[in-house]
Amino acid sequence: MLLAMLLAASGLASRPELGMAEGRCRQNEPGPALLVTAVGLKDRKGLIRAELYPPNDPDFLADDNILIEHGKTFRRVEMPVPSAGPVQLCIRAPAPGVYTLSLLHDRDMNRKFGFLSDGIGFPGNPKLGHSQPPASAARITVGAGITPISIVLNYYHGLFSFGPIKER
Repeated sequence: MLLAMLLAASGLASRPELGMAEGRCRQNEPGPALLVTAVGLKDRKGLIRAELYPPNDPDFLADDNILIEHGKTFRRVEMPVPSAGPVQLCIRAPAPGVYTLSLLHDRDMNRKFGFLSDGIGFPGNPKLGHSQPPASAARITVGAGITPISIVLNYYHGLFSFGPIKER
């Protein structure tokens, strides 16, 4: 509540398009950028969204409004999950360097992570529990060009299990 009031007072309204103009790759652009391939989707519905953050714990998965207000890195891209073929999206980085990245399969398209329904993944595919991984487990080095990466999505299943979908 206090955060919402502070954001309203600062004129920063949380909007899904925050960071999208900066994150969107353009045709024939050489980089720096990440070409993210989502692996292990539960199904082909909803949105897939990548978000790029600074490489430290206080800023990793922090509120986008606060990051932008303080001039810190925040980039976002999203697209509908395609009905077939590879699920890939490109996200630009401000410069070559080290960042953290999250990948969300927003199955109900509400633009929020739903623990019981949505999938989430990070570079390095860390084992996930019931809390976010440390920034060190979600770091990615972005080169001067297009850096490819595959991220395995994790979903809630069973009583206390959160992990990749098991192949049948």
